[in-house]
Amino acid sequence: MKIVEIKVMRGPNYWSIRRSKLIVMKLDLEDLENFPTNKIAGFCERIEQAIPSMIEHRCSEGCQGGFFSRVKEGTWMGHVIEHITLEIQSLAGMECGFGRTRSTGNPGVYNVVFSYMEEKVGVYAAKASVRIAEALIKGEPYDLEHDIRTMREIREQDRLGPSTGSIVDEAVARDIPYIRINSASLIQLGYGKNQVRFRATMTDHTSSIAVDIASNKDETKRMLGDAAIPVAKGVCIAYAEDVVDAVKKIGFPLVFKPLDGNHGKGASINVKTIEEAHAAYEHAKKYSRKIIVEKFITGFDFRILVINNKFIAAALREPAHVIGDGVSTIQQLIDTENKDPRRGYGHENVLTEISIDRETIEQLTKKNYTIETVLAKKELCYLKGTANLSTGGTSTDITDIVHPHNIFIFERISRIIGLDICGIDIMGTNLNEPLETTGAVVLEVNAAPGFRMHLAPAKGLPRNVAAPVIDMLYPTGKSCRIPIIAITGTNGKTTTTRLISHIVKNNGFKVGFTTSDGIYVGNSMLTKGDTTGPVSAEFILKDPTVEFAVLETARGGILRAGLGFSKCDVAIVTNVQADHMGLSDINTLDEMAKVKGVVVESVKRDGYAVLNADNKYCVKIGKNASCKVAYFSVDENNPVIVEHCKKGGIAAIYENGYITIKKGDWKFRVEKATLIPLTFGGKVTFMIYNVLAATLASYVYGFKIEDIGTSLETFIPSAAQTPGRMNIFTFKDFKVMIDFAHNPDGFNGIKEFLSTIDSPDKIGIITGTGDRRDSDIRELGRISAQMFDHIIIRQDKFLRGREADDIVKLLVEGIKEIDPKQSYEYIPKEVDALKHALSLAKPGTFITALSDVIDNALDIVQTYLDKENGL
Repeated sequence: MKIVEIKVMRGPNYWSIRRSKLIVMKLDLEDLENFPTNKIAGFCERIEQAIPSMIEHRCSEGCQGGFFSRVKEGTWMGHVIEHITLEIQSLAGMECGFGRTRSTGNPGVYNVVFSYMEEKVGVYAAKASVRIAEALIKGEPYDLEHDIRTMREIREQDRLGPSTGSIVDEAVARDIPYIRINSASLIQLGYGKNQVRFRATMTDHTSSIAVDIASNKDETKRMLGDAAIPVAKGVCIAYAEDVVDAVKKIGFPLVFKPLDGNHGKGASINVKTIEEAHAAYEHAKKYSRKIIVEKFITGFDFRILVINNKFIAAALREPAHVIGDGVSTIQQLIDTENKDPRRGYGHENVLTEISIDRETIEQLTKKNYTIETVLAKKELCYLKGTANLSTGGTSTDITDIVHPHNIFIFERISRIIGLDICGIDIMGTNLNEPLETTGAVVLEVNAAPGFRMHLAPAKGLPRNVAAPVIDMLYPTGKSCRIPIIAITGTNGKTTTTRLISHIVKNNGFKVGFTTSDGIYVGNSMLTKGDTTGPVSAEFILKDPTVEFAVLETARGGILRAGLGFSKCDVAIVTNVQADHMGLSDINTLDEMAKVKGVVVESVKRDGYAVLNADNKYCVKIGKNASCKVAYFSVDENNPVIVEHCKKGGIAAIYENGYITIKKGDWKFRVEKATLIPLTFGGKVTFMIYNVLAATLASYVYGFKIEDIGTSLETFIPSAAQTPGRMNIFTFKDFKVMIDFAHNPDGFNGIKEFLSTIDSPDKIGIITGTGDRRDSDIRELGRISAQMFDHIIIRQDKFLRGREADDIVKLLVEGIKEIDPKQSYEYIPKEVDALKHALSLAKPGTFITALSDVIDNALDIVQTYLDKENGL
């Protein structure tokens, strides 16, 4: 048994639209294909003993113990591994309930698909599950706890913190898309020009000046004091010799804390002696050059949260502590406390496990205690100097009992400092009376305050404090998305994408679009290459200048990682033809249609799927679509079009030489095909299809027919506008056309066009792609023999696992099936093949180079044309 590959889905995908976070592990069972679980002695007993919690897996039986029943009856190891991946993630604190195992079509090879919460944990679980299964098969011991512990550690390293995570969760609940910008906590909400960013609880609304003020505790105190806000008496010192003066000025007990510290780091409280004062100074000095020395105020530690200058929540915080029972040591009490199911590793639970560190030892030393000290019954012993939840502290929600006068003060503080999300630390006896009455003081004001104490207090009512953040970032009426039109299909994607982008630009939008030759924003190419996958889509959606996205979306990216967007407004499927068959376990056209259909399934409910009515696979996609559907066809009498429009549907048709929108029984002519340069005078059917698709998508989005028609007239096919899409170069005595056609359907489109070309000598340069089926490569040879007088075969790229001679042999076999006497020759390198074809040109010759490397071909031909023109 071996893992062939592991793919991570991060968006809507072939396996599930709703569940975007999936691991797809291709697993070769090898000899185990012949050994279902009931044929492996003792396997059932061993898996029940090793992972007894799997009794809750109901499986297809639909009852408790259902999976174990399947194991007893006999099931294949891929299915077993699917369940193990889900269970070990669950044991590590990540409930992931979706899984399925499907054959790839190759005997013994399966795709094991399962959900994950954290990507790296999911990949680890995939590999670990195979190791566990192998150990169970062999009856060898296995340290499952090690895997569970490791997955927890990976999760804590990679997961979003509780504050960031809560804002993301609230955004998702409101159907606001998000992108994680880095491996830390920098998040983008929304797309394009409507994006906002935040990190932890600092947003792009947060004032840098306010953060700077809040980070300087001395400056904060001065500003608050000047505004008549009660603050603790204190001074700021920078040298050890200042400690004595500070003690004399303020008097014990004291608090020492770094000037620009956070999360309680470097702080010492209730300092009562000069020796403790010097030690506290040295400890704080590790975190800041300047140290705040304040009067230690007795009372309770309160945290106030103000968002967008509105009071949101208040919590009473208590440092990590234990209560004696008269029998147990402090260490034993800590161990008992950590068994509380609410406590966990890092941020996995409501409370964090209490650890013993330097601060704990210092707190105990002050009382002449050690961790082996036995506390008296009901004796309270604090283990930390601060009440941070991350060090084991607890919180109690008191939002509903805060005095209105105090709320006024808290909201005023947020405005004085200037923070949009503001955490205020108060020390006092209570908050249900005015601060001035109780003698409570403001200790400090925090930028980027933690939300955890409010989201999941140990006591009291949890508060959804993420909601007011989203309300602030996206107030009523502000959109979080930009329009997205996604284009997929076998052929015509890039041209259709470029044409739609041209229409969008002419309607006044800053458009970002992805194609098989590069990523563009406006008129500028930003990245060169085949950019039709999810990473390229995300590139556009992250660009804050983009107002409208047009995304070519290819099969490969969908199968590799899913879509790079969550929803689109319009999806186009140009056609579904036999190309890339047998790759990525897609073996039939129905399976290929399901891949293309992923884009349609991502359309908003009120959006449109624009589908080719002349392609039966597109029609099947339309029947299952959950959004609105519009069809296009070159035949206005196509039964699908007739029936669709009879029901009041919208379509685009080619009738009487016109590109026409049909809505119910009404026709709206957009433009005459002969006036649309892209159709080459109406001679190129596959270009008419592209125009129909782009026209219909633009219309259902909402653009006016007049504006669409103008854009169709001004879109000029050329090496600059549509590189590799029927780029024709006119020399003095002959012509050269460069096209990206690389599959049988594309070759047939070129064949139809060449039938309209009057030339005594048609020369074709062709090549095959190594990862295509033998039958597909032979078909390229057959079609070539039907459209060229002389064929030049070249094969220096895209071998993809084959020898060049093997590909050439298949092409020749196809050629000779049509005409055993067909003239052909083999020139391996593209550059040499093009130069040779040009040397063969006679008056009237029409050379067609069907090239898979467009830039090279275009550059070579343009160089020859420049020479002829004396440039």
